[in-house]
Amino acid sequence: MIAALTLLLVFQLIGEVLVRGLDLPIPGPVVGMGLLFMALIIAKGPGDDLRNTATGLLQHLSLLFVPAGTGVMLHFQRLADEWVPLMAAVAVSTVLSIAVSALLLNAMIKGKRNTAEGDAQ
Repeated sequence: MIAALTLLLVFQLIGEVLVRGLDLPIPGPVVGMGLLFMALIIAKGPGDDLRNTATGLLQHLSLLFVPAGTGVMLHFQRLADEWVPLMAAVAVSTVLSIAVSALLLNAMIKGKRNTAEGDAQ
């Protein structure tokens, strides 16, 4: 488990270093996660140790929302003052997410249908 956690933290550190060094406008952990994803593709999937550690972390994921909830309560007045743009952002992003998901699913279904038709011929 220590090796797997170290691996996750090393990729997060690499992401942070790249973001700060290149002055990128995205969070370092996101870059680290992308790099980890590419490494896992190259390695043809995670090992058992990393898989078990990730499963354990995901089982306790709800604990990670406690600091976020505390932050929301800390800035409650600001949220109350700016609720209209926040709700607009949530509504627009929800609609866009659903639309992109629907388009992607449609493209995947068409691709699978075309592959199945090509195999049948």
